[in-house]
Amino acid sequence: MIILPAIDLKDGKVVRLYKGDFDTVHQVAQDPLATAMKFCQAGARQIHMVDLDGAKDGRRENGAIVAQVAGLGLKVELGGGIRSMEDLEAVFAGGAFRAVIGSAAVERPEFVAQAVKRYGPDRIAVGIDAKNGLVRTAGWTEDSGRNYLDFAREMEQIGVKNIIFTDIDTDGTLEGPALDRLRELMDSVSCRVTASGGVSCNQDIRDLRTLGVWGVIIGKAYYAGTIDLAQAVKDGGEQC
Repeated sequence: MIILPAIDLKDGKVVRLYKGDFDTVHQVAQDPLATAMKFCQAGARQIHMVDLDGAKDGRRENGAIVAQVAGLGLKVELGGGIRSMEDLEAVFAGGAFRAVIGSAAVERPEFVAQAVKRYGPDRIAVGIDAKNGLVRTAGWTEDSGRNYLDFAREMEQIGVKNIIFTDIDTDGTLEGPALDRLRELMDSVSCRVTASGGVSCNQDIRDLRTLGVWGVIIGKAYYAGTIDLAQAVKDGGEQC
């Protein structure tokens, strides 16, 4: 199971949100590059980054930071405001290994199909962010009305192999991941599923590995000091 520690960027700063609410944004680390270096030292080989400026407003202002992190040798998975082939070109040119398409996947599934065809399924992931089982878009501010399982099946049918599922109800709460919803998702599609949201401790990592998810994103638990990242990497197994 791949461990992906997270860096969320807003205005060039490492921040966190509570349940996706931009009114709760607060800085959790001083230096994105120094934070990424600590992830490396703990044994992580992939990192999940979110450009919150891009996710909310479509402003892509954190590219230089992403490039610096990629320069450390980490595989960067980047999401936030990716809405066009031009955005994808910029993301990959900046050193990201995998691009996460969120809102645009709901609005324009043909864009996702085109992206998978051009770059291959390993380099494209679809972020499914759900609240009460319904997919949210625009930085989690808009309710699409789409059931997350139905949407996941649609994405699989057009060639998507990587799904990142964020349960907004648990994100940033340190209350544990949404195991039941993750299990339902894994029963519905054959895609590689990465769990995001609610991870609070090392036991959660072991529970997710038992569940069989492909990857897990660690965010607030790291910054709050409630998880040992090096131990999480060991519990995850071989990283690539």
